[in-house]
Amino acid sequence: MRAALDEITGALDAHGTAVLVAPPGTGKTTLVPLALPGSVVVAEPRRLAARAAATRMAALLGEPVGRTVGYSVRGDRRVSRDTRIEVVTSGLLVRRLQHDPELSGVDTVMLDEVHERHLDADLLLALLLDAREGLRPDLRLLATSATVASSALAGLLGGPVVSVDAEAFPVEETHVPPLRGERVEATVARATRAALSAVEGDVLVFLPGVGEIRRVAAMLSDHEVVELHGRLPLERQSAALRPGSAQRVVLATAVAESSLTVPGVRAVVDSGLSRMSRVDHRRGMSGLVTVRVSAAVATQRAGRAGREAPGRVFRCWPAHEQATLPRFPEPEIRTADLTRLALELAVWGTPDGSALSWWDAPPPGPLAAGREVLTALGALDASGVTERGRAMARLGLHPRLARALLDGSRAVGSRTAAEVVAVLDDDGLVPGADLDAGLRALRSGTPSSARWRREVGRLESALTGDGPGGSGSEHRGGSGNGGGSRGGSGRRGAAALVTALAHPERIGRRRAGGGAVYLLANGTAVEAPGLGEPEWLAVAVADRAPGAAQGKVRLAAAADEDLAAAAGTVTEEDEVHWDGDVVARRVRRLGAIVLRERPLAKPPAEAVRAAVLAGLRRGGLSLLRFDPRATALRQRLDLLHRVLGEPWPAVDDDALLATAEHWLGGARSRADLARIDVTAALRTLLPWPEATRLDELVPERLTVPSGSAVRLDYSGDGVALPVKVQEVFGWTDTPTLVDGRVPVVLHLLSPAGRPVAVTADLRSFWETGYATVRSELRGRYPKHRWPEDPLTAPPTRHSIQRKPR
Repeated sequence: MRAALDEITGALDAHGTAVLVAPPGTGKTTLVPLALPGSVVVAEPRRLAARAAATRMAALLGEPVGRTVGYSVRGDRRVSRDTRIEVVTSGLLVRRLQHDPELSGVDTVMLDEVHERHLDADLLLALLLDAREGLRPDLRLLATSATVASSALAGLLGGPVVSVDAEAFPVEETHVPPLRGERVEATVARATRAALSAVEGDVLVFLPGVGEIRRVAAMLSDHEVVELHGRLPLERQSAALRPGSAQRVVLATAVAESSLTVPGVRAVVDSGLSRMSRVDHRRGMSGLVTVRVSAAVATQRAGRAGREAPGRVFRCWPAHEQATLPRFPEPEIRTADLTRLALELAVWGTPDGSALSWWDAPPPGPLAAGREVLTALGALDASGVTERGRAMARLGLHPRLARALLDGSRAVGSRTAAEVVAVLDDDGLVPGADLDAGLRALRSGTPSSARWRREVGRLESALTGDGPGGSGSEHRGGSGNGGGSRGGSGRRGAAALVTALAHPERIGRRRAGGGAVYLLANGTAVEAPGLGEPEWLAVAVADRAPGAAQGKVRLAAAADEDLAAAAGTVTEEDEVHWDGDVVARRVRRLGAIVLRERPLAKPPAEAVRAAVLAGLRRGGLSLLRFDPRATALRQRLDLLHRVLGEPWPAVDDDALLATAEHWLGGARSRADLARIDVTAALRTLLPWPEATRLDELVPERLTVPSGSAVRLDYSGDGVALPVKVQEVFGWTDTPTLVDGRVPVVLHLLSPAGRPVAVTADLRSFWETGYATVRSELRGRYPKHRWPEDPLTAPPTRHSIQRKPR
C-alpha cells in the first residue's frame, strides 16, 4: 500500500474523487488517511471499526488517541484541537452534514468499506456528491473497498479506480457441510474443532448474531473463547483485538469482516450466514433476518486467515453451493425500513431523493411508506419537513424513537424517557424479553450499564440542547446521572408508555381463551412467552419467521388499557359488515383491537346492503337456494351465452356475483338471501327484446312423435333429450335448438327408463343400431312393442302393447 500512496493522492489531486480497491490487510483503512493532506474525515460503517481504526493509526504515530487521530461515535468522542484525522460512523457524518452541508474545515472524506452497502453509507455518499456538486466542489472524496463493482462506483464518483495488488498469503479452503438435521451452531462448533487441530494460531469464527455466538461458545467451553460484536462493552471489544497468550477462538459477527485486524488468526470458520435488515410492511414489523452471505463477503471473510501468514478457511456449506452464492451483498436500501431515510431526505430538501445521485436509488414504495409514517408522527406536512421533524432529525434516532423521546419526556420526564429509548435503540443491552426487568437490571448495574448510561446522557443532552447532540456531532458520554428529569426513573408504566409512543401499532391485547398470544393494533398476532401474560403489552421488538402463523415478541413491557389509549389512536364508529351474517355494531377500537362494542338497532340500509353484497361475494352462490326451475333456467341461459354471446348474459358464478347488486332485491340478512326467488332474479338479467325468443331458442320441453312434451336436459356441455325408444318410432330428423346451431343428443331409454343408446343421428341408429337393441330387449320386455321396422311403426307413449277391443 505504501508504494501506491502517491498514486492515490495524485488521483485525488487531479480528479477530486477516486475509488481505491485493495485486498484486506493492506492498510487502506490506516495507512491511506495518514498520507492524505489537510483535514481528513474517515467514515466507517460501524462504531467498533471506527474506534479500532483510530486506535491503530494513533499507534502508528506513537500517540494517544485524540491527538492527531481521533474518533467520534455515538456516545463516545475523543478529539482535540490538534486532531487532523477523525474517524466517524457513517450515520454520525450524515448528521454533521445536515447541520453543516459545507463540512467546514474538512478537506477530504474517505468512505471506507463501501461494499458493505449499509443504508447510512449509501445515503452519505449521495449527500456528499450533492454537496460537492453545489457547495463544496473542492471537497475530495475517496471510496475504499476490498471487493466492489468498482466501475459502477467510479462512474458515480466521476474519478479513477486505483487498484492495489498485495502479495497475499495463501488460504487453503475446506468445506464442512452440515450433517442431516444438524443446526448451524453444531456445524460451526464441529468445523471450529477441526480448525483448532489444523493450525497453531487463533481461529476466527463468523456467525450471524449474538444468539448464535453464545450458543457456540457454550459448545466450545473447553477452549479459550472470546466474543467480538457491537453489543459488547468497549473494554471487551478492545480485548478481542489484542493478541492472546494461548490459542483462542474468536466468535464474531460481521463486524470482523473488514476494517479490523484480529491478530494471531490463522484459520477462519465461516457459517455462511449474516443478518440483514428487512421490513414487513403488511404486518408492520421490521428487523433482522438471517440470509446467506454473498461470494464477495465469503472471500472477504476467508481473507482474514491470510493476513499475517498462510491460513485455512473452513466453510460450513457444501462445495457445490459455492457457485450459487450471490455475487455481492444486497444493498440495505432495497430491503430496510426507509422512514429514517425519508426524514433525512426531507431535511436535505429533496423528499423523494430524485435530486441526488444514487448508487441504488431508494425504492419508491417503501420510501412513500416512510413518508406516511413521518406525516403521522408530525415530522412532515403538506409544505415539507416541520420544525418537529427537524428536532426529531437532530436527535440522531429513528423517527419513531425520536417521537418517543420528545413526547415521552413530557409525560414521564426526560431522564426516564431517555433510559427507555436507549434500550429501544439497542435492545442488546438487556438479555430477556421483559423491558421493565431489563431496565431495573441496568439501573442496578450490569456489564452493559456503562454503555447504556452514556447513551442516556447523550439523549438527555440532545433533548435539552445543552450538548453537542443537537449540532450534528456526538455527545462525549458520561455517567448518565445528571438532571433534566421531570419524572422519576421508576415511574410505573413509563417503559410501556414510551414504547407505545414509538410503536403505537404494536400495542397488544391478550386474546381470549388463555395463553400468551396477543393481537396487536396492526392486526398481527404474536406470542409473548415469559412475560407473565398481562392483559396488555407495549411491544418494542417482534419478528416473524418465514411461514410462521404468528410473530414472536422479543422485547415488551406490561401496559394497561388507559396507557394504550393514551399512546395510540382510539376510534369509535358504527360498523356494519358480514361475519357469516350481517353484523351491525358501534365499536370503540384501537386499531384492530376492539375495546367496546354494542349492537346497532337501526343500521343504515345502504351499509346493510353493502354488507350483504360483500357476504354473498365472499360466501358464494351457495348462500342462495337454486330450485329445479332456477337451475334449469340458468343452464338454458348459459347455453345461449356460449352459443350466441352478447347480449345474452353470462351466468357463471363470477358473473352472477358481479351483477348481484342488480338482482339482490331487499335482502338484509343471510336468511333473506336464502329466500330470494332465483328464477325471478335470473329473469331480471334477460336482454330485451331478445328475451321474447327464450322459449323458442331453448325450450324447456320438446314435443316428440308420440305427442309427449319431454323435458330437455341442459346440464351437460350439450343438450340431451331422454326419451323411450317407442316414443320416437318413425322420427328420422335429429332435432336442433338455437336456430339450428345446437343438435340435441337423444338418450334412448328402455321401458324401465334405462339408457340403451345415445345418438345424435336417428336415421343411422334405426338402420344400424336398433336391431341389436331389439334383440337384447324384446325377450326382457315381451309385452312391449319391438317392431322389425321402426321407421314405419307408429310411435306411442304407452309402453305395454294393448289388446284389441
